[in-house]
Amino acid sequence: MSAVVVLGTQWGDEGKGKIVDYLAQKAETVVRYQGGSNAGHTVAVDGVEYKLRLMPSGILYKGTLCVVGNGVAFNPKVMLQEMDGMIAQGIDVSGIRISNRAHVVLPYHCEMDGYIEELKGDNKVGTTKNGIGPCYADRDNRIGIRVCDFIDKEEFAKRLKENLELKNMEIVKLYGKEPMDYESMLKEYEGYADRLRPYVCDTIALLHDELKADRKILFEGAQATMLDIDYGTYPYVTASHPISGGIGVGAGVAPRDIDKVVGVVKAYCTRVGEGPFPTEQLNEIGDTIRDAGHEYGTVTGRPRRTGWLDACVVRYAGLLSGIDYMAITRLDILDCMDEIKMCVAYKYKGEILNEIPASLKVLAEVEPVYETFEGWKTDISGIRTYEELPEKARIYLERMAEENEVLKEAMSDGVSLYSLYGRHGHYLICRSCQKRVRLKRCPLQAVEKQLCEETGFSIDSHNLTLYGVCPSCQEKEKSEKK
Repeated sequence: MSAVVVLGTQWGDEGKGKIVDYLAQKAETVVRYQGGSNAGHTVAVDGVEYKLRLMPSGILYKGTLCVVGNGVAFNPKVMLQEMDGMIAQGIDVSGIRISNRAHVVLPYHCEMDGYIEELKGDNKVGTTKNGIGPCYADRDNRIGIRVCDFIDKEEFAKRLKENLELKNMEIVKLYGKEPMDYESMLKEYEGYADRLRPYVCDTIALLHDELKADRKILFEGAQATMLDIDYGTYPYVTASHPISGGIGVGAGVAPRDIDKVVGVVKAYCTRVGEGPFPTEQLNEIGDTIRDAGHEYGTVTGRPRRTGWLDACVVRYAGLLSGIDYMAITRLDILDCMDEIKMCVAYKYKGEILNEIPASLKVLAEVEPVYETFEGWKTDISGIRTYEELPEKARIYLERMAEENEVLKEAMSDGVSLYSLYGRHGHYLICRSCQKRVRLKRCPLQAVEKQLCEETGFSIDSHNLTLYGVCPSCQEKEKSEKK
């Protein structure tokens, strides 16, 4: 590990905390680069559970530098609650570093978050009401209060007074609520500033020093790809960029400094809040998955919507973030299933879609194209190696790997070469009916050997996909032309 990113590939709650915790044991610096206290995750160490909202997961390992980047919507009250909780459990918090450029979440942000949702009625987004969206909105409107202002007593008093006058006008006239009190808020947050001041620094300079020193850095994403403000199911999204590109703006680290991207994939799909969910199961299957997986929000406690794995979504995440590896979680939740389905494509008005629709109207109307797998009906919770998994579980995982291509590269002869998640496969795919034929032998062995000799590379995997039209579709096309 030099600089590694861990991010969610679906709608969040993929189990990133567990993967981050595993990698954090080897990291020297762990960085949160976006989101805020709306993103909760649970980490278990030595049988003890820790619920984290703002703190990087590295806090549980002595000597690890834990950085809250400038892209985080920073709630001082929540941070201190977490710090006090850690201290009470004997955890050292001296390694925390908070960006002086991060924007501060204040009580009026949280209040207005709820008022906005209330005003929208049936059109609500499903926010956690932690003030994240209003905080980012103030940032974009250039009236936000940054941490550097927050810890400056004189500047904070001035900025808070100006902002609260504006916010109270909105609270009273637009939402019909009681105004918020300046003096009590100022006193409360001045106390928070006094306690947090020693932990504040220029984290951009800090991280670049860490990179120069070749320290092992882990970037921890909150929420997930389909909740990205630009690339997710807008407007039912978070207000930041959970994709790997968010690191540039959320931590001040250039793309060239990122070595590997790990995409966390839950073996099925869940989401919280409103918005389209093509593979959702509003039936006994969905209830079974929810109960078996204890699918309830860490922060809100809300029951999560559940459904089959959507490989289209995971592919999309791979394209956006340049994912190098998949980390599969919660596979054992499917132990009880007689059969398991995976969505491998969308059909809209009879046509196969090759992309995630931007239009939510279209996404809400797509028909998932499922492949069905026989369940393994075996308790795999105690299995620790891939080889020990039941064959039917391995088939499901292998198919998942096959479906999720990243790093597509067009060759001069029209052949497309895919670098997948460590899967060695060769396929013919019909563009018309999406039929997939796996080649029994590797046609690239000689080419691979030659490339190794010419370049000195040690090639450990490749994937080859050829697109065309299958014989059946060719006959159909001929008939239609007559």
